[in-house]
Order: sequence, then C-alpha cells, then structure tokens
Amino acid sequence: MTADASDELIDVLDEYGEVTATVPRRQMRSENLRHRSVFIVVRNGADEVLVHRRADWKDVWPGAWDIAVGGVVASGEAWELAAARELVEELGISADLEYLGEGEYVDDSVRELARVYRARSEGPFRLADEEIVELEWLPMSSLREWVADHEVCPDSLALVLPRLDAP
Repeated sequence: MTADASDELIDVLDEYGEVTATVPRRQMRSENLRHRSVFIVVRNGADEVLVHRRADWKDVWPGAWDIAVGGVVASGEAWELAAARELVEELGISADLEYLGEGEYVDDSVRELARVYRARSEGPFRLADEEIVELEWLPMSSLREWVADHEVCPDSLALVLPRLDAP
C-alpha cells in the first residue's frame, strides 16, 4: 500500500452502519475497524466473469485471486461513486452499475459492510494502478469449479459469489 493510500480517510461504522469516527486507512486496517467496501462483478456478452489476481503488495490477501474488483469506500463518499471510481482505478473503464445487494463480512483481517454491483464490459482494460497483476475471463458455468482450485479472497466468496446468478 502506498503512503498516500494509508493516509486516506475512512469512515468507521457501528453495528447499525452509522458512522462513529473517521480514521486513516492504516488505522482502520491495523485495528480491523468496521468500514464500507464495494465490489463490482464485471461480466461480458459471452456470459463470462472477469477474475483477477491481486498484487503481492496489497494490504489484505496479497497475491490472491478475486471474482470482483472494488475496494474501500472513502470517508463521505457515496456507495455508487466509490464503485465507479474503483472501476476506473483498477480496470480503466466506465460502465453502468447494477446494484446486486449488500452484506457484512468479518474475519481476523477485515470487518466490512459491503455493497455488490455488476457492470457489463468487453474491455479493453487498462491496469493503471498496478493493484491487479493478471486478468482472466471465465465462463460462468465453470466459475464455481475454478474457485475451488484457486486461493480467492474470502470476502468475495461470501458476499459476491452468492449474487452472481442474479439475472
């Protein structure tokens, strides 16, 4: 994580999703504070989903695969604006967003309230921020088998995978 990213201000949430404090990202991570995140599943016209491998320098789950792009919502940032920003930062694209749902994920590394969106795109993609080191299109029909054979971010498995079958 870059020094600039570790200084980014993040809203801390209580159990009702209300903001109780605003702290630097590094504090949110070091204390595993509850925060907001967004996930964006990218699908194409061939009924494929875009998966990617995270950079080895990421602050959580470095080098793991993921079934959605996304990230932490900045302090005061609207959910959908955060999702649109993450698409631009991670893939270099803009696309219409479709809301698929929300949920909470908690483990020893992450405590997040997240919203899941879907975007349709054929690419091309531009990996400008170097958070992603590898991309692959997978047929939806083989995604669950692929997930079983790869180290995949657990929050995506919990929050995104159940929503992928949405029409």
